[in-house]
Amino acid sequence: MLVAAAVCPCPPLLVPEVAAGAAAELDAARTACTDALGVLAAARPDRLVVVGPAAAGPESYPEGTPGSFRGFGVDLDVRLGPDRGGPAGPELPYGLAVGAWLLGRAGWAEAPVEGLGVGEPLAAERCVEEGGAIATRAERVAMLVLGDASACRTLKAPGYLDERAAPFDAEIARALGAADTTALRTLDTGLARELKASGRAPWQVLAGAAAGNPDLEGTLLYEDAPYGVGYIVATWS
Repeated sequence: MLVAAAVCPCPPLLVPEVAAGAAAELDAARTACTDALGVLAAARPDRLVVVGPAAAGPESYPEGTPGSFRGFGVDLDVRLGPDRGGPAGPELPYGLAVGAWLLGRAGWAEAPVEGLGVGEPLAAERCVEEGGAIATRAERVAMLVLGDASACRTLKAPGYLDERAAPFDAEIARALGAADTTALRTLDTGLARELKASGRAPWQVLAGAAAGNPDLEGTLLYEDAPYGVGYIVATWS
């Protein structure tokens, strides 16, 4: 059963080495992510599943899977939990690499870790099914759910300015802050695609995982749109 979840954004700029001179601009978001991971640790889970955006998926990543930020010009490697010496597989996509960095920064050692990448092509129903399966993987499951809201909040945003972006992000922040699984399951996938919201599929996996625990309550820790992209941090416990 899902007992706790942390929802965090996953821009590589969260990593100070990638952000370089702009690192201080996301200090508040980093602090909120650290607080959210503290909620996961306090739940004493038997397993942590990290879910984030990928090209398509679902793609599983076992504990110890490596990732890096070399594609962003930074000689920085990460790993999803400790290296168990398993067979080599694909490297972590950027969103899960950010998750691995957050866990490493927090010194996560509370439970075994595994990753799941889900992408924009994955239908809502399939995302919810994947979430339901995650909730059965241990008696006490926690999730770190990574993804950004719209990328269209300002003229300089990656997706330029779209007047629909601010209300879309406000509803996402409300739903994540209230642990509203119905709102997340029924997100407008077409609109999410047009607004370049990478978190749509991971959020719907979370909604599916939470279906078996109606007692979960949400808390919104952070919501802002630096660089014209919506970043949200929330916890469910």
